[in-house]
Amino acid sequence: MKYFKKFIKLLVILFFIGIFLITGIYLYARIIPKIDINKTGSYYLYDMNNNLYFQGNGTSEWAKLEDISKYVIDATLITEDKNFYSHHGFDIPRIIKAMYTNIVSGEYKQGASTITQQFAKNLYLDFDKTWERKINEVWYTIQIEAHYDKDDILEGYLNCINYGHAMYGIENASKFYFNKTAKELSLAEAAMLVGIPKSPSNYSPLINPEVAKKRQQYILKTMLNNKIITNDEYQKALSEELIFHEEEDEENLKTLMYYQDAVMKELKTLGNLVETYLQQGGIRVYTNLDMNAQKSLEDSINNNITNNDKIQASAIMINPQNGSVIAVVGGRDYNQSEFNRAISAKRQVGSIMKPFLYYNALENGFTSSTSFLSQETTFTLGNENTYSPQNYNNLYANKAISMASAISFSDNIYAIKTHLFLGEESLVNTAKRVGIKTKLEPIASLPLGTVELNHLEIANAYATLASLGVKHEPYFIEKITDITGNIIYEHKDTSEVVLNNSLTFILNELLKGTYDYNMIDYTYPTNISIASLLTHDYAIKSGSTDTDNWIIGFNQNILTSVWIGYDDNSNMTNDDFKYSKKIWANAMENYLKNQEVKWYEIPNNVVGVIVDPITGNLATNESKNKKVLYYIKGTEPGSTQEVFDEYENNNSNDNPNQDKENN
Repeated sequence: MKYFKKFIKLLVILFFIGIFLITGIYLYARIIPKIDINKTGSYYLYDMNNNLYFQGNGTSEWAKLEDISKYVIDATLITEDKNFYSHHGFDIPRIIKAMYTNIVSGEYKQGASTITQQFAKNLYLDFDKTWERKINEVWYTIQIEAHYDKDDILEGYLNCINYGHAMYGIENASKFYFNKTAKELSLAEAAMLVGIPKSPSNYSPLINPEVAKKRQQYILKTMLNNKIITNDEYQKALSEELIFHEEEDEENLKTLMYYQDAVMKELKTLGNLVETYLQQGGIRVYTNLDMNAQKSLEDSINNNITNNDKIQASAIMINPQNGSVIAVVGGRDYNQSEFNRAISAKRQVGSIMKPFLYYNALENGFTSSTSFLSQETTFTLGNENTYSPQNYNNLYANKAISMASAISFSDNIYAIKTHLFLGEESLVNTAKRVGIKTKLEPIASLPLGTVELNHLEIANAYATLASLGVKHEPYFIEKITDITGNIIYEHKDTSEVVLNNSLTFILNELLKGTYDYNMIDYTYPTNISIASLLTHDYAIKSGSTDTDNWIIGFNQNILTSVWIGYDDNSNMTNDDFKYSKKIWANAMENYLKNQEVKWYEIPNNVVGVIVDPITGNLATNESKNKKVLYYIKGTEPGSTQEVFDEYENNNSNDNPNQDKENN
């Protein structure tokens, strides 16, 4: 009894301390400057031509509460927060009930966010599930409740929430779906729209009409059970056939929100700077978005993938001269899937890794003519382990081929021989230099792309090749100003020279061989299928695994990277592998149409020589294949400088990294 009394006394003390603290917090919120909920949190996003393409939380039209259908208001309140007008921002009984339900079930089944909390989240915060974000949400909720009456809060909430298809706010949504104002909505229409914000990508009637209809029916039934509507109104709404307007707009790109997501992610890295100015009226964000580039990518994907609803795509365009990302496709349709595969996913990259290996080889004395024997090979590694890579379709030259051939045909045997000859750590180090931040292991299979990398990460590494060895950090935001135009942030160039420009030029020339008819021999160059589609010079490399298909290519003007695959890592069919190359070719050619396109100038210490590109030897009158390959002066075929050749060195044990072969 003695301990019980002490326990009760402690509870009473804690209760009064809690009341004191809560009262103090609300009083403090009352005396600090009032935040403007009609403007706060507004993002104004501009493309590279300073055209506005996204405003705030989408509130291009603000509807007063009296100009919103009573059906919308009633359905929203009973569905989202039926105690809205009686609590002070937090519904304590609902929170306790939700906690109990989730604990008993062992999983997250119920939430307890009020309309004010959701409003605060939409105005100021991202949707990360972190303690810091939750604490900030609580504080903003208290501030809003301390300064505004309930009608103001409800009005603000209805004007900022996401109704799908990049439609934020009830007025925008009403016009988009039904071509009428929010005040004109019928009960059936209102219930349909109110059901969408819970999960815009799932409950959009334009995407999942059956699921959206069930959600509408649930809302109508809830209104009936709570005597908000009569049975006659309920039955009439159920039977009403909804006609959707779905305003068509050629420029209403289905992938544009992926770029916006990338911008928002970069904004988060700027910390409190952005949040401070959001609270003072909003920010103007000037991005690198090129609408022509974005449209080129989206159109190319839509025009080439026409008979497979499950396969996904991501694509990126980068200006290699400064690292600015001008277009991003994170999936085929943002309304179907908001997951941004371009900036958030990691996938196996396949042979896309090989150019970094070959740059390293050039840096260590290899030339365009350096040859290795291409035949089925088993490599003996450390601890007597063996590794038996295979070429595509088990096709081998069964003769010595040059580096130019190895790149053109994406020969795996040549790549592994080069990798082991140089030492496995060499490729790891080169990858770091060009900007790959993922930790790579020095393993034998690394050149064949067994590692998983982020799309933006690998694309930007290629941009280092496209800029002839200058590494830039990829970025989306050029500058930010406050609402009156004062600059509060500008991107600063952090470029760094990490590769030799002459060797990078030689490598880029070799990558042109992946679609060159002069390379046809015992097999075809890997990208010969798109050669007829190309009207400019490009350095191109493709790569494939069972589950992923890539192509990255560039010139001085632009770099484009395309990935194709399935979200569940399903194996791709033979038909699936045809998509990426045509998407890439169409996107590049469409984007560069009417532009002045330049290839790279030959460095002073580089010389071009007509050779047989298959063997790497000087061309003769009898040579079947002839092509100009490039060399550092003094290393070209026929010079007095010795050029490494496997046959000339196959008995040498001088290099401890030289691989052992078991034929």
